[in-house]
Amino acid sequence: METTFDVIVVGLGAMGSAAAYHLARQGRRVLGLDRFSPPHALGSSHGQTRIIREAYFEDPRYVPLVQRAYELWTALEREAERRLLLETGGLMIGRPDSTVVRGARRSAETHGLRHELLAAAEVRRRFPALRPDDDMVAVWEPRAGILIPEACVAAHLAMARRHGATLRVDEPVLRWEPDGGGVRVASAQGVYAAGQLVLSAGSWLTSLLPDLALPLTVERQPLYWFEACRNAASFTPERLPIHLWEHAPQRYLYGFPDLGDGVKVARHHEGRLTDPDAVDREVHAEEVEAMRGLVRRYVPDADGPLRSAAVCLYTNTPDDHFLIDRHPAHEQVVVASPCSGHGFKFASAIGEALAELLSEGRTRLDLSLFEQRFG
Repeated sequence: METTFDVIVVGLGAMGSAAAYHLARQGRRVLGLDRFSPPHALGSSHGQTRIIREAYFEDPRYVPLVQRAYELWTALEREAERRLLLETGGLMIGRPDSTVVRGARRSAETHGLRHELLAAAEVRRRFPALRPDDDMVAVWEPRAGILIPEACVAAHLAMARRHGATLRVDEPVLRWEPDGGGVRVASAQGVYAAGQLVLSAGSWLTSLLPDLALPLTVERQPLYWFEACRNAASFTPERLPIHLWEHAPQRYLYGFPDLGDGVKVARHHEGRLTDPDAVDREVHAEEVEAMRGLVRRYVPDADGPLRSAAVCLYTNTPDDHFLIDRHPAHEQVVVASPCSGHGFKFASAIGEALAELLSEGRTRLDLSLFEQRFG
């Protein structure tokens, strides 16, 4: 028997779980569907930590969105009664003319954000775990920190259920079709009808929109946790902020303090393109050694035994900005997911914005950077 809802959300990772929560808080009848059982380790919303930062080097237009996200993550912490966000401060490190440094300074100056410009020697003095080259500088921002992605997704889903959402996991969506002014969605277990649809399926999005030929690529991203080989105390959250490096033009490294599982480091991009249904989930010895080369140069005291490794997925647009917009032919359908590897921090605010868009036809935040991107 067909079941009817106000909104169906397909994909319950970072964006979908937040959308389901905010829609349910509005009193909408919400159905959430996911092919797996989130939070899980098969997509883009896992790995124990995610960076949240305010002086956004990618574009100053992200700053109001992340500022609202901070407020909403804090509110979700109170409602769910669990820790989701840890402010450690953050360093954007590179040569003075690098994309990271110039972009972070531009955002900080545009929005009047607290920040400092540090020479390499000052970075080494304040944060002895880090070893920037002498010709590098860093933008220090005190509000940056860490989100716990699995806990964030779990909290959004738990609170969505508390507000009345129906969430069905391990239930892949096979297809959807417009039905008058609404939609019908067929899953492996049934058929559902709704007035509106959110497609937030991440790396599986193209299979749900074959008519649009979206210019998206899925990138395999290894993550690494190393044990400190010396000076372990310098890697605690009290001593080490999150850090993001442009160590060569358009080549990025990022890292975290040790929260108990080792010192996490990874590249931002440079991963192999893949099919989300055929991902190589093993992190190979040559990949570990390549990462060690960067660790030995910039975070040398973290060059201890490999504690663990994992693989996550980036779903990339051609210019690395997000895709959040109505379907060009069906205005009752909103696409919100491809975030090019830097979207998790915004999920709380994007979920709220999607709920506003579907309920009121507009959002309080400016999402124009992410619109008209289906070509």
